Amino acid sequence: MVTTDYVLDEVITSLFKKVNFDGAQRFIEALFLDIREGMIRLERIDEGRFNYAWLLRSIYRDKPDISFTDLTSFVLMKDADISRVFTKDRHFEMVNLGFKIWPDNE
Repeated sequence: MVTTDYVLDEVITSLFKKVNFDGAQRFIEALFLDIREGMIRLERIDEGRFNYAWLLRSIYRDKPDISFTDLTSFVLMKDADISRVFTKDRHFEMVNLGFKIWPDNE
């Protein structure tokens, strides 16, 4: 499994808004442990990836509700040749980049 620091940021922010502090902290600490142990690969959005995501923002100007975090995920997936994504986010279907959604959004 692969994720980015931007996605991790969103998970942390959302979890602490919706779950009690101790539960959220335990969950995030477990994620950090999985990252340290190599069960989850954490990729950074560096300057090159950021700039490419910014270019995608212009390319998908007709889809303003796609978040910048989603755009950075698109960039990482293309960089790392990842075509399968675990999500219920419909934005991954809105772009024509060949992503396969899992589980199927049916």
